[in-house]
Amino acid sequence: QSFIRQGVVLDKLFKSLIVTPIDYNDLLLCDKNAIMVAARVLGYGKDYPIKITSPISGQEIEHTIDLTKLEEKQINWSLITEGVNEFELELPASKHVVKLKMLSHKDQAKMDTELKGLAKLKKNASVSTMMKYVITAIDGDSDNIKIRKFVDSQLLAIDSRAIRTYIAKVTPEIDLSIEIPDPEAG
Repeated sequence: QSFIRQGVVLDKLFKSLIVTPIDYNDLLLCDKNAIMVAARVLGYGKDYPIKITSPISGQEIEHTIDLTKLEEKQINWSLITEGVNEFELELPASKHVVKLKMLSHKDQAKMDTELKGLAKLKKNASVSTMMKYVITAIDGDSDNIKIRKFVDSQLLAIDSRAIRTYIAKVTPEIDLSIEIPDPEAG
């Protein structure tokens, strides 16, 4: 119960499942998602029953998903260097060259703390806060203060979108989208 109150119950579960000696804080978020699906399969089996309402007919549809049949999201593997969590991108509008990384567990924990503080100030800055953790350098300058200032005052929406799109292209994930046929509408 105390783990649930502290919000660490999943981290405790993941740590107990990982047998390879690693620093848990370095685990990428996409890896944690894969562990979650594997833990679900090992704990409860591969079948995941769901009920959805068809957006076409309004009919409630029962369906069972075989979690072992979920595919990996198609990503551009040519953009990834094995063992390196760093990517370079020239922003389309500002033409700045940024270095990016996929978020780790440690990054997410820091980001969550920062977002909680902003929420107390009634500020919703989830995208800009994420950018401050994803961007590791701008035009070769890795000074964190300059990166934060850039995100807050100079990062254009079109460039922010390009960063999010690029990160999605290089992040290995399990594709959790499925198609369920509507018995009435086909």
